[in-house]
Amino acid sequence: MPHFFIKKEQIINNFIELQECDDFFHLTKSLRIKLGGCVKFIDEDKNVYLSQIEDITKKSLKAKIISKKNSNRLLKTDLCLIQGVLALDSQNLLIANATQAGIKELFPIICDNSTVSIKNAKDKVDKWQKIAYENFKQCERADFLKIHPVSTLRETLGEFKKNNVLIFVEKEDNTTFDKAISDIDKQEKIAVVIGPEGGFSDREFEYFKTYKKLSLGKLIYKAPNAVVAAISNVVSRVEK
Repeated sequence: MPHFFIKKEQIINNFIELQECDDFFHLTKSLRIKLGGCVKFIDEDKNVYLSQIEDITKKSLKAKIISKKNSNRLLKTDLCLIQGVLALDSQNLLIANATQAGIKELFPIICDNSTVSIKNAKDKVDKWQKIAYENFKQCERADFLKIHPVSTLRETLGEFKKNNVLIFVEKEDNTTFDKAISDIDKQEKIAVVIGPEGGFSDREFEYFKTYKKLSLGKLIYKAPNAVVAAISNVVSRVEK
């Protein structure tokens, strides 16, 4: 059952009221929720409310809270994704995958081999944030994925401690997963780096010389799937 974000001030006398908004129309028009139907809501403190619809009008919805619990559907680690922007459909899938995998922050970058211009990419950030929110609802995450403005590789890597950057490449890997994780500071942000469809350029590899480079093995993944494989491997080691 998907859940929908609310603010605590929307809770009055054990009732949640939703006025005209995207979530209201999603519930009433797309899901066609009826009186007596159950809906989950989550607030900014990660409290999840199982609620029952008691009133629906053309402009609002009112639900009575049946139960309340704190959600644990989030990673303990502040895991971020730096990724070369992909073509439209692939980028949308990547954002859905990253949201479901628990990434906290996404840093889209334009690389040498990117097929998307920086202008077109910048125009898509609001749409990507909406895709992230739809997946937040579907997988019942307790926290939001934050998508940063489109930037460059060099500028973005500069925001992270070098030991906390894990660059996934198809060639020239210089460390193993366990070794790469061993000196990570789990109290700081950890960056997983994935390139665009054409991979990283020789110039970018030159810049990576002093960074940890890892391989996902003998197979070559499309970028949206590489994100899932990379994050899963990292999460299995840092979330112990």
